[in-house]
Amino acid sequence: MKHRFSILFVVLVMLMALAPSISAQDGVTIKYVLWDTNQLPSYQQCAEVFQAANPGITIAIEQLGWDDYWTGITTGFISGEAPDVFTNHLAKYPEFVVLEQLADIQPLVDRDGVATDIYYPGLADLWARDGKRYGLPKDWDTVAVVYNKAMLEAAGIDPAIMQEWTWNLEDGGSFQETIAALTLDANGNNGLSPDFDKNNVTQYGFVQDTMGGAYGQTQWSPFAVSTGWTFNNGAWGDEYYYDDPRFIGSAQWWADLSLEYGYAPSFEEISSLGSAALFQSGNIAMTINGSWMIGTFLGSEFEVGFGRLPAGPEGRRSMFNGLADSIWVGTEHLEESWSWVKFLASAECQNIVGESGVVFPAIPEAAAMSQQMRADAGVDVSAFVDQANEENGTFLFPIADFAGEISTIMGEAMDSIGLGQAKAADVLPAANEEINALFQ
Repeated sequence: MKHRFSILFVVLVMLMALAPSISAQDGVTIKYVLWDTNQLPSYQQCAEVFQAANPGITIAIEQLGWDDYWTGITTGFISGEAPDVFTNHLAKYPEFVVLEQLADIQPLVDRDGVATDIYYPGLADLWARDGKRYGLPKDWDTVAVVYNKAMLEAAGIDPAIMQEWTWNLEDGGSFQETIAALTLDANGNNGLSPDFDKNNVTQYGFVQDTMGGAYGQTQWSPFAVSTGWTFNNGAWGDEYYYDDPRFIGSAQWWADLSLEYGYAPSFEEISSLGSAALFQSGNIAMTINGSWMIGTFLGSEFEVGFGRLPAGPEGRRSMFNGLADSIWVGTEHLEESWSWVKFLASAECQNIVGESGVVFPAIPEAAAMSQQMRADAGVDVSAFVDQANEENGTFLFPIADFAGEISTIMGEAMDSIGLGQAKAADVLPAANEEINALFQ
């Protein structure tokens, strides 16, 4: 009996020693949050595959709209109830780094030998700073022209023009000429006619996606950067160039499509209803938007096409933005969260996302799957992919400190231009000076 007691005692001691590791692997729930409802099914599928391989971990996915999403994240930081893992954006993460709310995953990347060169060039570097890493790439996006096929056909305009059209600051090039030809007033005159009445438009040739604030990803950035202009002096830069005449001219041209020429709705209307909804209303011929909106536009009641951006003086340019999944520094389940982030960034999960065609994953092979899925459905999305693959066809999102302050300053300045309350030349130099003072 004494011998049995000794054995039982040893077993109990061993079980007590193992208890912490067992609890760490069993019954752990990782809260994961994203904002895009269109991507939810794909990531739910990824979660199911992950959970099957990791039976001790449950992934609880929550989807919130864009504005509620960031409010929830920041509120969670303060209350200590932030999600373990969340989809992060380059416009937000510099501030989160300063607030020390993101876990540095570089030691885990090194420990597990995770490759960071399997993604499109530059995407992984966006999430690293000073030897630390705050996320692994999940997808990428570029912008392209979205057009109403019936309207172009009615105007006798071949979409093939988008392979060669141009833009410049002097007269807007053949891009502006096409917009004008697609704009009609109540008397049937288009924007090229001397009798065109810009105050009585029944069909607009174009709709801008707002004034674009500090970044203009789907707005003015393809045009301004195509002049040779750059946002700042590089990644994590401390000097901005919003006072450059090339940017000032691009911003004013963007606003004047509505204010001066009448080829686009007013910015009051755009701000109220949104450019996508206005385009889908059926009385606008073209817009510019991001690849993440492909599914939304395909849901229009008319047939849409996707075309190349116009080539500016320095060629075609699109912002190359990429999202990543980050781990909240306050998570109680770092290892399990890391396992999930590692899986999200893997070919296995990104292939699942690619097969859905909703977005273009960060791994090129998975992005090709997304393009093929759309092609099989009769939808040509090559305008977005060709832009990403074109030499010098993209520029990286301008990450920097003080992103929140920069967005506020430029948002107010750009809105005043779009509303016709001020000229770009009058407000942008002062806004730029205020921004650069942040870094002093």
